[in-house]
Amino acid sequence: MSHPEAYIVAIGRTAGGRRNGALAGWHPVDLGAAAIDGVLERSGVDPGAVEDVIFGCVSQAGEQSTNVARNVALASRLPQTTPGVSVDRQCGSSQQALHFAAQAVASGAMDVVMAGGVESMSRVPMGMPVTLPQTNGLGTYMSPGILSEYPGPMFSQFTGAELIAQRYGFTRADLDAFALESHRKAARATDEAAFDAEILVVEGRTADGAHARDEGIRRNATLEGIGAVAPLQEDGVISAANASQMCDGASAVLVVNARALKALGVEPLARIHAMSVVGGDPVVMLDEPAPATERALVKGGLTLADLDLYEVNEAFAPIPLAWLKRLGADPERLNVHGGAIALGHPLGATGVKLMATLIHGLRRRKGRYGLLTMCEGGGMANATIVERL
Repeated sequence: MSHPEAYIVAIGRTAGGRRNGALAGWHPVDLGAAAIDGVLERSGVDPGAVEDVIFGCVSQAGEQSTNVARNVALASRLPQTTPGVSVDRQCGSSQQALHFAAQAVASGAMDVVMAGGVESMSRVPMGMPVTLPQTNGLGTYMSPGILSEYPGPMFSQFTGAELIAQRYGFTRADLDAFALESHRKAARATDEAAFDAEILVVEGRTADGAHARDEGIRRNATLEGIGAVAPLQEDGVISAANASQMCDGASAVLVVNARALKALGVEPLARIHAMSVVGGDPVVMLDEPAPATERALVKGGLTLADLDLYEVNEAFAPIPLAWLKRLGADPERLNVHGGAIALGHPLGATGVKLMATLIHGLRRRKGRYGLLTMCEGGGMANATIVERL
């Protein structure tokens, strides 16, 4: 079975900044540029060799509007001749940017591509591209054609998370226990310096100085404290404490083909082994990571047992729990360093952020294959299998 000739030679992410925290002083364009510059420095590759920038971003409004990828490229060390294109596959935006980069170099259309993503949830509030037009009477994405196919309330990830908890029989206690474990694993990983190799240290634009540690980890979290947080809807099981944290952050990855590896004289960290993307019910919305995983495994000629680690984005606690239950996967290999409940979910940056965590986790544990998957608005999911080299 043939596999894509696409290699990751350098990857990194900023430490997560809490909303209105250490990274709130950064314009998102400059934050994305800092991620690119950090990855360029790590790779040692001439910036002029990069043929395109593919960057994910979900709330493409305000400071993140007008093709944020091109603006990020212009603010970085890349020459002005480097183009850029922005991707919105909701929470999987930078994971899809990585897929597009891998497809470009594997096809031979390009040899060297920078992918990644950025999201400042402090400066561009979540939902702004939806709420701003509605507030000004300019309509909604829910067209008459969509409403005829899906009559009822607007699509909502919060409703979807509740529906998945109901579908798989998860209680509030189940979700809160998972959330607590996310904080504990993230704190332990930080103390063991597990994130040090993946974090791109940026100079904070506040009095705090350099930002090198994830801000969202709650070391004093308890089940009682998590359980005391009110649910997002009456009689629901989803709360802010068992869902991902709003976060500012950026991530970047340099992707090349075999020809570029030889020409540039660089050593790869990992190889893209298989990729998939699927669509499903946009109302339940968040239950597609399992079918995306199954498709990627088939494409890669692997089984779940071949995977040493899995990163399943913790958009809401029932998502990774449903993935585990549906596939019968090993919980000891899941999100071993914690996830977005503790570390934050900077939307358009999260895919490559988690890929950085996955690759460095495989390196620390001397594992071979790792999987990244995440749920996405609109009822979609991407899955990526990488082989550590």
